[in-house]
Amino acid sequence: MSLAPELGWAAAFGMLLALAGCAQGPHAPHAADGLGALADVATESDETPQRRRARLRLELGAAYFQDGQPQVALDELKQAIAIDPTYAVAFNMRGLVYLRLNNAALASDSFERAVVLDPRDANAAHNLALLRCQQTRFDDADRFFAQALANTDYAAQPRNWIAQATCHLSAGRPLQAEASLVRALDLDAGEPTAGYHLARLLFDRGQAEAARRHLLKLNSSAALSAPSLWLGIRIERQLKNVDSMRALAGQLRAQFGQSRELSAYDRGAFDE
Repeated sequence: MSLAPELGWAAAFGMLLALAGCAQGPHAPHAADGLGALADVATESDETPQRRRARLRLELGAAYFQDGQPQVALDELKQAIAIDPTYAVAFNMRGLVYLRLNNAALASDSFERAVVLDPRDANAAHNLALLRCQQTRFDDADRFFAQALANTDYAAQPRNWIAQATCHLSAGRPLQAEASLVRALDLDAGEPTAGYHLARLLFDRGQAEAARRHLLKLNSSAALSAPSLWLGIRIERQLKNVDSMRALAGQLRAQFGQSRELSAYDRGAFDE
């Protein structure tokens, strides 16, 4: 069982598109001045002409990347970095482009530069953690996941915990994966990916009743899916709740009539 790492890359790109329009990047600095007072929050008027030119190139790069033109996007990002070599967000975006171009070594270098330039860039730390996990460098991945979470302003903490659960499963650490999914749900009780995969972990461990409790909310919401209904059917079958099993099967047939999950149900392939 695994959680698709693509979830992390897609979320990271979405976050970067939002950041491309920000003057200061992923967080607002609170540096102390010489008198010990906190400096004011940085706003657009604080953006230097150099950073503004770099940001415009970054925005173009993000647009080309979203349009499926990674080579053109890469050229824009190279120009952004040439204009402002301290622009961490541009290095992070360049890392995502290199991933699209299947160059993990250059992606790694870009993410590393981003986290050195801005240790509080949670998105870059998250991306580097995902890459380290794919490289089976699990201890390094844990370190960068933790670095992302250390930024208390990081709005996407649930997805970080879900991605870390992916990594724990890849490393053969199901208990740690469960703990990460629980943390994701603590932050966002309605997070469908975390709810589904926590129920799946518990079911695979033979804790059908606990799995059922976690899945009930998901299957009663608009976020239900063919996999979540199928898991619910298998749980109810194991608990010998025939009426509940048939009710979920009716939902699966009505809403996902062409799904492989319905095909498995009709074949009686409950171990799939």
